[in-house]
Amino acid sequence: MKIVTLTMNPALDKSSQVKSIRPDSKLRCDPPKYQPGGGGVNVSRAIHKLGGESLCAYLAGGPDGQVMQQLLDEEAVTQHVIPIQNWTRQNFIVVDKSNNQQYRFGMPGAEVFEREWQQTLKDMENLCQKADYIVGSGSLPPGVPQDFWARLAKIAKKNDARYIVDTSGEALELAAEEGVYLLKPNLGELGALSKKESVTALEQEDLAKKLISDNKAEVVVVSMGPQGAMLVSEDEILYVPAPTVHKKSTVGAGDSMVAGMVLSLAQKRSLTEVVSFGVASGTAATMNEGTGLCKKEDTEKLYLWILSKV
Repeated sequence: MKIVTLTMNPALDKSSQVKSIRPDSKLRCDPPKYQPGGGGVNVSRAIHKLGGESLCAYLAGGPDGQVMQQLLDEEAVTQHVIPIQNWTRQNFIVVDKSNNQQYRFGMPGAEVFEREWQQTLKDMENLCQKADYIVGSGSLPPGVPQDFWARLAKIAKKNDARYIVDTSGEALELAAEEGVYLLKPNLGELGALSKKESVTALEQEDLAKKLISDNKAEVVVVSMGPQGAMLVSEDEILYVPAPTVHKKSTVGAGDSMVAGMVLSLAQKRSLTEVVSFGVASGTAATMNEGTGLCKKEDTEKLYLWILSKV
């Protein structure tokens, strides 16, 4: 399998809508929708929706973990499940139909024991031998050391796999210290990686370039939300615009962007095409409710528009 994704803190996403949100009232919800979620899980789901293939590795436990497996089976996503003792978490997303505002309730993950995360690294040692691209995405649950994504970077290097990491905080900084193929920070995370409290438009190019010269990444793609993304490599700096669309949900937009990029990399497209397809995928995800992620037809239309602008 060319692409392997790993999710350490997956979630069963439960989404619904209410007429309006008011305090101290019984809020009658529409029938809920359940979808598998969490960084790498969403990346694999989006890759499949875009017509590609990946191996989705993730930790799962309890009844919610079983539902995750069932839902991913229904989406025909190839899985590698690492069993854990505690239950997989749930997240809750609700839309207020009176103003179309979205409320996202993210629950903490249950503790993962040392034997479980150590087993995950052993499994990844085997999976990396057959992979061209490894995606480590999402938060780390309690019990998992902050250098976990950095440890995975070492495994990827040993197996000549290109490693893409999409996380935040100390875990992101430690992974960058080890060195990865591609980083996808937002402006806040770019500041944290550069030890700055905030980043101005005049600084962002130089800061991204320094990450590359310091061997923290070969490619940096700075996600700028509605403004699109900035691509920085050793040879180029490119701004990729995001089309304006009618947004229904922002859940999974970043994961869809990563999916579009890694799928394009596996297809050996140019970096300009890689980031353009990534921005198209991320934008397409915002056009769907809940955690529906991107649709192939929307993504391809947006991709053609973006290519005409870059």
